[in-house]
Amino acid sequence: MEIIPAIDIIDGKCVRLTQGDFARKKVYNEKPLEVAMQFEDAGLKRLHLVDLDGEKAGKVKNCKVLATLARKTNLLIVFGGGIKSLADVQIVFDSGAGMAAVGSVAVKEEEKFLNWISIYGASKFLLGADVKDEKITVSGWQEQTELWVYDFIEDYVNRGITQIFCTDVGKDGLLEGPSVELYRNILSKFQHIHFIASGGVRSMDDIFILEGLGCKGVIIGKAIYEGRIDVQDLRKYGLQ
Repeated sequence: MEIIPAIDIIDGKCVRLTQGDFARKKVYNEKPLEVAMQFEDAGLKRLHLVDLDGEKAGKVKNCKVLATLARKTNLLIVFGGGIKSLADVQIVFDSGAGMAAVGSVAVKEEEKFLNWISIYGASKFLLGADVKDEKITVSGWQEQTELWVYDFIEDYVNRGITQIFCTDVGKDGLLEGPSVELYRNILSKFQHIHFIASGGVRSMDDIFILEGLGCKGVIIGKAIYEGRIDVQDLRKYGLQ
């Protein structure tokens, strides 16, 4: 299983939100590059970089941060937030991202996303499934849909998507543990996808549980920044 640390960016600074709420923001470091290099020094290979300014604005805003991290580290950067147009996708890849994370567009503008897949290939996209009560949420978790997560995943698996990350929005940022039952249900239905858990991880024990479920990766943010998980304890995952 791969450990994927998260860096969320507002005004060029490394922050974390609680349950996606901009009013519940905490700045952890004003220099994202320092944080990324700490992750790389610990042997980790992939970084989940989220442009929260872009998510709010509806277009990519922090491409300079992305470009700096891509140029000065060897991390595979998965970039998400504010990717709403083909021009945004091109900016993200031109700035050095290895993959683009897409959620809301895949839900609300399916034909647009399928066009991106046809241009760049499905392997360049990490599909985001944000979930509340097993139904997809969009628009920064502000809008609940009636789309079951299982139908959403199946639709895109059938269209060539192989990597998917799922966040239970009720768990994110609370350090109360991941949504184990939800992930177990997803993995029982989709045994061959590259499934990445996200949200709620609070300890190494949670990581061991997710690994036991068969998750191929786990995105971790707040638990690292709050000192619940020591980056050096994650080194063995970077060496796999």
